[in-house]
Amino acid sequence: MEKIRMQTPLVEMDGDEMTRILWSMIKEKLILPYIDLKTEYYDLGLKSRDETDDKITFDAAEAIKQYGVGVKCATITPNRARVEEYGLKAMYPSPNGTIRAQLDGTVFRTPIMTKCIQPYVRSWKAPITIARHAYGDLYKASELDVKEAGTAELVFTSANGKKTVKKIFDFKGPGLIQGQYNTIDSVTKFAYSCFNYALDSKVDLWFSAKDTISKVYDQTFKEVFAEIYEKDFKEKFEAAGIKYFYTLIDDAVSRVVKSEGGFIWACKNYDGDVMSDMIATAFGALAMMTSVLVSPDGNYEFEAAHGTVQRHYYKYLKGEKTSTNSIATIYAWTGALRKRGQLDGNADLVNWADRMEKAVIDTIEAGFMTGDLAQITVIENPTVLNSEEFIDAVKSTFDGNLPSKKDKDEDNRIAELYDRFFDSRSYKEKIEILRQMRGQLTDKMISDFAVSLDVVIDDGPFDARIISLENCLRQMARFETEGLR
Repeated sequence: MEKIRMQTPLVEMDGDEMTRILWSMIKEKLILPYIDLKTEYYDLGLKSRDETDDKITFDAAEAIKQYGVGVKCATITPNRARVEEYGLKAMYPSPNGTIRAQLDGTVFRTPIMTKCIQPYVRSWKAPITIARHAYGDLYKASELDVKEAGTAELVFTSANGKKTVKKIFDFKGPGLIQGQYNTIDSVTKFAYSCFNYALDSKVDLWFSAKDTISKVYDQTFKEVFAEIYEKDFKEKFEAAGIKYFYTLIDDAVSRVVKSEGGFIWACKNYDGDVMSDMIATAFGALAMMTSVLVSPDGNYEFEAAHGTVQRHYYKYLKGEKTSTNSIATIYAWTGALRKRGQLDGNADLVNWADRMEKAVIDTIEAGFMTGDLAQITVIENPTVLNSEEFIDAVKSTFDGNLPSKKDKDEDNRIAELYDRFFDSRSYKEKIEILRQMRGQLTDKMISDFAVSLDVVIDDGPFDARIISLENCLRQMARFETEGLR
C-alpha cells in the first residue's frame, strides 16, 4: 500500500511519562503504516527542557508560527516534588502556558461522544465546546507572601512616568497578594476567535464572566465581546441561524446543566481551565476530549486535554500492564493531520483522519475499550484491553479486521469451557461441556482432552475423532455411575 504523502511538516512536540509511551505506540501502529510522516520534532520531555533551560519550548512555539500546525504530547508541569524527583535546575513553567502565551490563542475543547457512553447530565444530547482564553489572568499573575502588617497598593507607571496608585488592603498581619493582568488586544483576539469558530461550527456562542463584581476587569471582557458582535458578527450569526448571548458565570453554570448541549461556552482563562474538566468528566471521561489552540494568526496546536498519567507510568516502569486510555492523544494526531491536510489541500490526509477517528468510535461501540471506559459504558460485559491492545484493536478496525463483540464473546465462552473440561471431575459434566463446544472444537482441543483422559481415540476424520472421544467419555461416565472407576 502506498503511503499518503505530506507537503508540509507538522510540528511534533513529545512529552512525558505514560503519554510519551502511548505517543510512540500511536505513531508506530496508527500513523507510520499509512502516512509518509513529515515532522519538525521537539522533545518537550522534562529532562530535555531542563537541559535547554526551557528554550526548546519557546523554539517549538516559534516553529508552530512558521509551519502553522503542531501536535503536542502531554507534559509535566513541575512542582517542588518533581524538581527533586528529576533533579531539575529550576521549577519550569507549564509548557502549555508558554506556548499559549507565545501564540496568544484560544483553546477549544470538545467532548468525544459515543453511543455507548452516556453523559452524566441526562439532558445533554450534543457536545458542549469550551472556548478558553489562553492568555494572562491567573496564569501570568505575580504573587507576594506578606509577612507582616502593612499597606498593599496597585501601582501603574505609564511610559511617560505618570503613576496611578490604588490601595488594595491594609494588612494587620501576614497575608497574600496577587496581581494579574490582560490586554485589550488579547481580549479582542479571543473574542474574534470565538465568534469565527462558532460561525464555522454553526452553533450558538455563550460568554460568561462576573461583571457585577469585577466592574472593570470582567466588565471590559463583556464590552469587547458585545462591541465586536454588534459590529462584525450580528448579521452573519442571524444569517447562519445561530445566537450569541452573555450571562454571569454562575447563571451560565445553571443554564449549561439544564441545556441539551450543542453550543460553544467561552470562558476566561481560569474559568475555562476548570469548566473544561467538568464538561469532559460529565460527558464521560477526561480522556474523551479534543483540545486545539487556535491563534488569531491562523496557527493551530492540537493536544490531549489530560495529564501524563503518572500513576500508570510508574506501573509501566515496574513491568506491569496498564489500561491507559489513548483516545484523546489519538485525536490530537488526527486533528493535527486533518488540519494540515485542509491547509495543504491534501484530501487523502483529511480522509485518513476521518477514517481513523471513526475506527476509534467503532472499536469502542463494538465493546473493546480500556478499563476506565468499561466502568461507565452502557455495554454489558465489555472487553477490557490494556494500553497496547486497545491501539492494536483500533488498527484492526481501521484495516477492517476487528472481530465483532459477538465473536469475541463466543471466543471467551469457548475458552472458559475448555478450562472447565480439565477442572471437572465428573465425566457426565465433561460430556455436557463437549456438547456445548460443538462447532467450535479444534484438533488441538480434542487431542488435549484425550491426553488428559489418558485414552486413545480414532486417528481418522475430524468428526470421527469427536465421536470417538464422546464414546470414551460415555463409557467412563457409566463406570463412574456404577462405581467401577
